[in-house]
Order: sequence, then structure tokens, then C-alpha cells
Amino acid sequence: MIRVLSDMPSGVVGFEAIDDVEEEDYRSVLIPALEAAIAEDGKVRLVYVLGPEFDEYEGDAVWEDLKLGARHPWSFERIAVVTDARWAVPAIKILSVLFPGQARAFPLAERETAARWAATGDMPRPTGEEVR
Repeated sequence: MIRVLSDMPSGVVGFEAIDDVEEEDYRSVLIPALEAAIAEDGKVRLVYVLGPEFDEYEGDAVWEDLKLGARHPWSFERIAVVTDARWAVPAIKILSVLFPGQARAFPLAERETAARWAATGDMPRPTGEEVR
């Protein structure tokens, strides 16, 4: 399941992955919200939280993710992925090829810093690992 995060700064779209993420989650939640942000601002600043309740992506959900990046490759300005999963940083590096903007991984404890970075691009202290 993907849920929209309502506590994001202005101009930032936030999501949290909970349990299994399936294709329908992309079609009904993530894609409409991102396309609305692109239509409104032309760019997307995104916070994506993979919290402790996140389990896995279903194969079709990964495909939807790749298709979204292919449809809007220049629209992603900043992507902050917030998770304690060790695989996230290498995965972001690989997937960042699809997203010419900046991408950065943040630990769960720095969710607010991630949201601030997504909104402004400023890093108040040396945290997170920049991918691009």
C-alpha cells in the first residue's frame, strides 16, 4: 500500500510505502498525485518513505515505477528516499539514471531533514548520501 503524506512542505509530494506495494497502488495513488504535481509546477520534489512496515514491491509495481520515470524523466527535481534499509542507497544509484534530478537517501530518523532538502535543496548539516 502507498499512502500520501500530508505533512510535507509546500511544493513537495510525499508518500509512504506500507507492507506490499502493488501495481494498483501506483495507478490509484502515486501516479495521479505525481502527474497533478507535474501539471501544476512542471517539476516534482518527492519524499518517499520506506518505513519499518514496508515489506516489498510486487513485480508489476516496479514496472509502473520504471514507466513513470520514462514518461517524465526531466520532471523530477529532487527525490528524497527515507529508509533504514541498507539496499536503498545502491538501488537509488542504479535507478537515478532514469531521473536526471538530484536523489538522496536519508535514514528514517531524518525524515524532516529529507522533506526540507526536497523542498529547498539545502542541507542544514551533513546528512544523507547524495546520489546525483
